[in-house]
Amino acid sequence: MPNLSVFQTVLLAAFGALAVSGVLIFALFVSNNSGTTIGPVTIWGTLEESAFRVVLRQTAENDERLSQVAYIQKDEDGYTAELTEALASGTGPDLFLLRQDYAVRDAAKVLAIPYDQLSETQFRNAFIEAAEPYLGEEGVIAIPILADPLVLYWNKDMLAAAGYARPPQYWDQLQGMAQNITKKNDAGQILKSTISFGEYRNVDYAKDILSMLILQAGGLITAKNSAGRLTSALSRTGGGSQATESALRFYTEFADPSKTIYSWSRALPDSRTSFSTGNVALYIGYASERNLITRMNPNLNFAVAPMPQARTSEKVIDVARVYALATARAAKNPQGAVTVSSLLASADVSKALSTVYGIPSARRDVLSASESSESFTTEADLFNKQAIVSRAWSDPDPQRTDEVFRAMIENVTTGTLRLQEAVGRAHQELDHILDI
Repeated sequence: MPNLSVFQTVLLAAFGALAVSGVLIFALFVSNNSGTTIGPVTIWGTLEESAFRVVLRQTAENDERLSQVAYIQKDEDGYTAELTEALASGTGPDLFLLRQDYAVRDAAKVLAIPYDQLSETQFRNAFIEAAEPYLGEEGVIAIPILADPLVLYWNKDMLAAAGYARPPQYWDQLQGMAQNITKKNDAGQILKSTISFGEYRNVDYAKDILSMLILQAGGLITAKNSAGRLTSALSRTGGGSQATESALRFYTEFADPSKTIYSWSRALPDSRTSFSTGNVALYIGYASERNLITRMNPNLNFAVAPMPQARTSEKVIDVARVYALATARAAKNPQGAVTVSSLLASADVSKALSTVYGIPSARRDVLSASESSESFTTEADLFNKQAIVSRAWSDPDPQRTDEVFRAMIENVTTGTLRLQEAVGRAHQELDHILDI
């Protein structure tokens, strides 16, 4: 996540006068009496600490109940293991940041909010569709605060040199662009790439990108069966298999030297590094990477665009990571934790967090201002609109499904399996993870 900038600090000051004891969607959980004591509540998360603390401090000036809330930043790489160990030993936090792809796997660690106190309908009306993995069997697993959608970063100079004034709006436009932008030497090695598609190991967020393509093609990755159990939908009847195969074929063909769109090789550096050094024209990454890319190369002439779509699709679909606050089942102050999560998920605070981190709120009402305009007046407006159309699938175990997607992609790019066989095997492996 980006660090707190001076500009963001100035913007955040505008939220200092906003009260947070007004209309909350969790009225059954939270007293409107701002004098009620909550007590100490500790939050763990991977979001940048100083930004979160600024929001906490300014919010507490309007609601003293938050005066004993502490946020502690944890290293993203070791976060899951450290959290699991701390919760098991009784030394963990009251609240912890839970990304939507971990909601299924970590549901047992959470004190869910029962549906008779926050219904599915209330939740869906309040938050974007990408937050739906938090709808668990026992209730709402976590309360969303922020969303981080995938966006298209494009190199203005590389596109201009090939005669393109704008990035692609539709995926089929990449056919001609790949032939005009990609540069190879006499040995066929790629020197300049159009887009970092085709491989897994050196493509940042390969699983997320392929998931998005499957959803755009009308498919699903997981779905609930008639008994309410989560199952694999990669190769199910009714078009699921065709959608997955179509998406996988499109993605992997960019790494096939026999194709005219050949534009990526596993011998190249990772996709974000390649983009930041000016060797890739189009890079798909998260909105939160905007400032990181600038820091990696301050001289890079790039911009951000909406995610391309399938030309024949009736829906505009993107994917996003969602960050939510979950009350630990082993929390020392569970009632206080639930109250704090609802206060921090209120419109004013969610908007303030969105401002300091430079990514959208997960709340529909905060994002609604973007819906009234058809143009992207700012990058924040673009990010907000991408969040509105974002989806997410219920991932049973991100580490294990990473391997399923890696194998599915590499079985095709190495010629180990035919396309249909690769999808069929991935379907079986995903069902195995789900114990079907």
